[in-house]
Amino acid sequence: MQKNIDEFIIKIRDLGFSVKLDTNGTYPEKLKDLVNRGLVDYVAMDVKNSPELYSETVGITNFDISKIKESIAFLLEGKVDYEFRTTVVRELHSVFSVEGIGKLIKGAKRHYIQAFIDSGELIGFDLTAVPKDEMKTMREVMLRYVDECEIRGI
Repeated sequence: MQKNIDEFIIKIRDLGFSVKLDTNGTYPEKLKDLVNRGLVDYVAMDVKNSPELYSETVGITNFDISKIKESIAFLLEGKVDYEFRTTVVRELHSVFSVEGIGKLIKGAKRHYIQAFIDSGELIGFDLTAVPKDEMKTMREVMLRYVDECEIRGI
């Protein structure tokens, strides 16, 4: 979404810093361009939910996840180091949906299950965290599909 992000990244790299790109995967062509030009050292991609629950999770009716899948497939090629991550919310995620995410990113190096923390700034939502023991079960399910899976935030 950020226009001229490549120009900004070049300035950062010229200062001698490595660059980590955080993305939700909706702009696969931009992701590919930045990686193929060697401008990004690491990519962290949010995977919001299993394919059948993506629309509900992002709040867009009939959301087309084809671009998300394209970004995932590109990262799985291994041209850049990466991680996938999912912030799990009791009202949106279950062990079943996490298995759907695992199938979506099957073969990935790593996935992080992140604990939802209510900042108090959400408008119109009554969302809660997934219990620690259920997050541990989600991790075990995810390990059927990815090399590494860790839990963040508990």
